[in-house]
Amino acid sequence: MMDKKTRENTIFEHIQKDAFANHLGARVEIVKPGHSRVSLVVTESMTNFHGTTHGGIIFSVSDIAFAAACNAHGRVAVALNVSIAFLKPSHAGDRLLAEAKEVYNGGRTSLYDIVIYNEATGEVIAKSQDQAYRMNQWIVPEQ
Repeated sequence: MMDKKTRENTIFEHIQKDAFANHLGARVEIVKPGHSRVSLVVTESMTNFHGTTHGGIIFSVSDIAFAAACNAHGRVAVALNVSIAFLKPSHAGDRLLAEAKEVYNGGRTSLYDIVIYNEATGEVIAKSQDQAYRMNQWIVPEQ
């Protein structure tokens, strides 16, 4: 039987294997059931033709935080719906933080609020509301 700390570490290590997050250089800093925080430093190659951070990058850091928070329960969860609002631009060199918090957990479905902000200025760059579906599969089964 796996103790709580070992279970949490196993889930954390599983989430760290996200190939796309690693490709972007995103770092999952906090992983707890229903909560996560992810950081990403924007590079020149992540900007669009306006010289601002590409919306796909902002969406990606939000999605990485969402995935970490909803899968941190240990049960496989996938996105059902995502709605994002882009509020302010960011630029190369900015360190973005995406913080996901569970606002509803109904067993099979759950809802998360994600705030993406510029660490240096504290400005909110984007907000997202994401719904997850929990599958009948486990990363680490409950005890």
